[in-house]
Amino acid sequence: MLECVPPVTRFAPSPNGRLHLGHALSAIIAHDLARENGGRFLLRIEDIDGPRSRPELADEFRRDLEWLGLEWDEVPSQSTRLASYAAAAEALKARGLIYPCTCTRKEIEEAGAVEGSDGLIYPGTCKRTQPYPARPAAWRLDTAKALAITGPLLWQDALAGPQPVDLSGLGDVVLVRKDLPASYHLAVTLDDAADGVTLVTRGADLFAASHVHRTLQALLGHPVPRWHHHPLLLGADGEKLAKRRGSPALAERRAAGEDGRMLAEQLRLQHLSLGT
Repeated sequence: MLECVPPVTRFAPSPNGRLHLGHALSAIIAHDLARENGGRFLLRIEDIDGPRSRPELADEFRRDLEWLGLEWDEVPSQSTRLASYAAAAEALKARGLIYPCTCTRKEIEEAGAVEGSDGLIYPGTCKRTQPYPARPAAWRLDTAKALAITGPLLWQDALAGPQPVDLSGLGDVVLVRKDLPASYHLAVTLDDAADGVTLVTRGADLFAASHVHRTLQALLGHPVPRWHHHPLLLGADGEKLAKRRGSPALAERRAAGEDGRMLAEQLRLQHLSLGT
């Protein structure tokens, strides 16, 4: 068994596009790790992506999961949790752990930002100078202050083993976006704690993000789960499947009469030809 107590896993899709095979794999892995060990598999809809969120897709997601033969317990969606995000942000502000940033992406690029493990590493412009008061501001984590408080941290990945927290490839990440009440980093950390998630299952493309989430757990006094970052499904071009790249939707396969449970078994057994 993975843990001494039954694990709680979750699948947390955003209704800004239809689910594809990569999502199916993630959901199946989370579902099976919970069910095989007597635990719970949760569904959480991450629906705070502004106008990109399409409420009707949440029902489509549920039909997709049912078609794959999965069973779940649904927890409140992110849109019901805005107060918790605001409270956490205010607590971090009060401790001087986040600071406002009005820089545009172009300004960050022009400041000589280098590529990190999750995009451009912010060069700290607004930490050294006053941000533009007339512009909307994001709020960034002051990683130097944060790590001075937490000291060395570890997190445990089921496949990669123990990982010392290293934020050098990420820099001062955004925790409150200019246009949204929380970034992915802050929202998912708070949600997983609120839902009692003990095993965070997701694709390897989010491996670096776990360094941020472990840091936030330490700062906010939240329980520390274990992680399981699984390999990604790749298309015929060698790129990961993605909504924005038009990867075939599960709903289209379902509508065409494909057997969802058989598809799930193929994914489990890795018999599915990648890119199909």
